[in-house]
Amino acid sequence: MDTNGSADKSTDDYTDQRSTQGEGQSGPKKRRRGSRGGKNRTKSPDGAAGSESEPKGPGARPAGQIADPNRKPQIGDTRPSAVQAPAASSNGESSGNKKRRRGGRGKSRSGGGPVLRGPEVDAEIIERRKGRERNGRPVGRYQMCVQVRDGVTQVAVMEGRSLMEHYVSRPADDVGQIHGNIYHGRVQNVLPGMEAAFVDISTPKNAVLYRGDVQYDPEDVETKDTARIEHILRSRQMILCQVTKNPIGAKGARLTQEVSLPGRFVVLIPNSKTYGISKRLADTERRRLRHILDRVKPAHHGVIVRTAAEHATEHELTADMTRLLEEWTKIEEAAAKSTGPELLYREPELAVRTIREEFNAEYRSVLIDDWALYEEVHGYVSAFNPELADRIEFFDREVEPISLFETQHIHEQLHKALDRKVWLPSGGSLIIEHTEALTVIDVNTGKNVGTSNLEQTVFQNNLEAAEEVARQLRLRDIGGIIVIDFIDMEIKDNRRKVIDSFRQALSRDKTRTQVFDISELGLVEMTRKRIGEGLSTAFAIECPECAGLGFKVDFGLLD
Repeated sequence: MDTNGSADKSTDDYTDQRSTQGEGQSGPKKRRRGSRGGKNRTKSPDGAAGSESEPKGPGARPAGQIADPNRKPQIGDTRPSAVQAPAASSNGESSGNKKRRRGGRGKSRSGGGPVLRGPEVDAEIIERRKGRERNGRPVGRYQMCVQVRDGVTQVAVMEGRSLMEHYVSRPADDVGQIHGNIYHGRVQNVLPGMEAAFVDISTPKNAVLYRGDVQYDPEDVETKDTARIEHILRSRQMILCQVTKNPIGAKGARLTQEVSLPGRFVVLIPNSKTYGISKRLADTERRRLRHILDRVKPAHHGVIVRTAAEHATEHELTADMTRLLEEWTKIEEAAAKSTGPELLYREPELAVRTIREEFNAEYRSVLIDDWALYEEVHGYVSAFNPELADRIEFFDREVEPISLFETQHIHEQLHKALDRKVWLPSGGSLIIEHTEALTVIDVNTGKNVGTSNLEQTVFQNNLEAAEEVARQLRLRDIGGIIVIDFIDMEIKDNRRKVIDSFRQALSRDKTRTQVFDISELGLVEMTRKRIGEGLSTAFAIECPECAGLGFKVDFGLLD
């Protein structure tokens, strides 16, 4: 027991001596935290450790001599004199007593950066929305050209120098182009077998309203969960409805009773609990918009925030919502006074509608060759996006030698888009055929003979075809069922790369699409939401010779 106790005591003395050796050093060097030399030490009132008496004995140092930090303790050594506490730092804290700040390097004690509120936020957001500029000129990936001739308005959307989308509006389209219009309609007849009702909306053809698009109060029907359309609607009943699909061919327009009013930043859904924010926005932006909506959302109406609301201020969202609420009040008042089928709300002009849906900071310019339309569009953009108003430009036809579409090389691209054959960069081609049920696109190698082997040649040709097919679907506005016949590829990984490239190219298309994998026969089946009849129908008329058949039958052989 005594031996163990002596050993423990000598070890403590040795440790104490090692720690005091380091304390005898002068200069800014600090004692290592957690060393055993600092345990069970007592400090004098002035903060010094140990005794203040001068060292004495055989191993004593002369006064003022600095101890060697690498020297090992020897028998006869005594403790050095106490070291005075270093001078206090500028902030009043001793460097020896300084504590590590929690939260890690670069973090503030408040848990985040400064939170901007009020006008500072609006100014920062508006500055961010201005878009990019180079040498004082706006820079963007897209450009829009609007040409007006004899009441016919054409809108072309270009990506770089390539024509991507084209729209045509005529005065006669008030009957055919009615997507988004709101009507007070009269139910003509209800068909339980079709689960649909035909509604007179003052157009040449009756529109169709399916059971899934009917809105009703559960208190008005007996079977709330399994209410059939004949239990909800009756003949000669007046209803408020909106067109969701234009009439195509022999088919009438499609209706819904869930009315929505689109604005620049939000979509108002009256008498609904719908609440959402575009999924194309970043998570941080969605959280910011959600906080704003919690404060400004109408009590009895639903709201959907559009992608264009990115960086929009609270004032802009409130102003847009207020305008839509006033528009809805006018619609309700007009419906209350109406006694028959009547148009209550018409969508704005094609150019204004396209600006509302697509225009953003990615557009370097919007060229318009009609002064009246230019003033209307410029006023609309100045009201909602004043920082982008300078990108609306007037193209003076009297000064320019050629038309707007010819200046931007849109005419020649439209001529190619109306042809059934499309050439690929490497010499391959696409053949596009329209039928009543679907659209068929055939991919051919054509003049493409390749360089290395057949599989590589086919693979590269199919990659080019995938990009061009996605562009042609947008440009020609092809909808419905689409079947694409790619050239057969033996390697499975090549088939996967082609379909991935095709889906990536379609991701820039705002129209909803659904694409399936390549089958064993090399076919790709897909669907694209069909809203209009497409580019070819806008420019074409039925052939008086063949009545649209494509060839003329010689009936003389039947005599």
